[in-house]
Amino acid sequence: MTSANQNTIISPRLAKNIKRNVRERIIEFILMLAALSAVLTTFAIVGVLIVESLSFFEHVSLVDFLTDTQWTPLFEDAHFGIMPLVAGTLTTSAIALCVAIPVGTIGAIYLSEFASHKAREIIKPVLELLVGVPTVVFGYFALLFVTPLLQKIFPELPGFNMLGPGIVMGIMIIPYISSVAEDAMRAVPMSMREGSYAMGATRFQTAVKVVTPAAISGIIAAYILAISRAVGETMVVAVAAGQQPNLTFDPMESAATITAYIVQVALGDLPHGSVGYQSIFAAGLVLMIMTLTFNILGHIARKKFRENY
Repeated sequence: MTSANQNTIISPRLAKNIKRNVRERIIEFILMLAALSAVLTTFAIVGVLIVESLSFFEHVSLVDFLTDTQWTPLFEDAHFGIMPLVAGTLTTSAIALCVAIPVGTIGAIYLSEFASHKAREIIKPVLELLVGVPTVVFGYFALLFVTPLLQKIFPELPGFNMLGPGIVMGIMIIPYISSVAEDAMRAVPMSMREGSYAMGATRFQTAVKVVTPAAISGIIAAYILAISRAVGETMVVAVAAGQQPNLTFDPMESAATITAYIVQVALGDLPHGSVGYQSIFAAGLVLMIMTLTFNILGHIARKKFRENY
């Protein structure tokens, strides 16, 4: 056998390693495509919103869009002031967060530090079942159960209002906060707890003054997720908050949110390309900017607290 033929012979072990490396490269490429698909989808959504919004702003002044206090794009005397929709979105989201943040955080502390293993294995899956309930069911729950219950306390409360849907939205996003925050707390090293107990701290003091500050980065991440979920909620407010845009921050009144308006127009018969139809893209762009702003602020806060601890 010549030296050239000997050089072309590959040992079985080397051939196996080559095949394994090829498979790994293929898997890496597939995973990269999966990751890029999410990025490209995001850029495509942003691109559609910007292109359609630019067409909208060719007919509507940006100043009027941001300063006008009326939103009546479907009327003959059309007004395109986004502030009534922004006010409704912020009000319902604020009510939801006032419910979800304290209850979700307390639930996370209990599950992480006080619940037995058996109780945790029962409570956490039950909480996470709420995530699987269709939001339209929560909407009718707010309209037919929570609002009549609130009317017994506040007789002047109308059938459509922002208080009932806000409370139900808070209940709906409790699992997001509890699950993510509890995972962050359980990731805190046990040595920190043991050191706290050695210094004479009680279980409650350890949970509140040691574990919670140490897990604050993950807890803030849970809050960011909850804010994004509340701001982007659609069916609960579309069903129970009413669809009349009002520039008010009074939770006892009815109002429309950005997402509710998008649903209202998307289910209508407006022709494609009309100003009224294009208004949903401008509203969607505002909603995206709001969500992005909250996420950036949350990231800055999380980074700051992480540096402190």
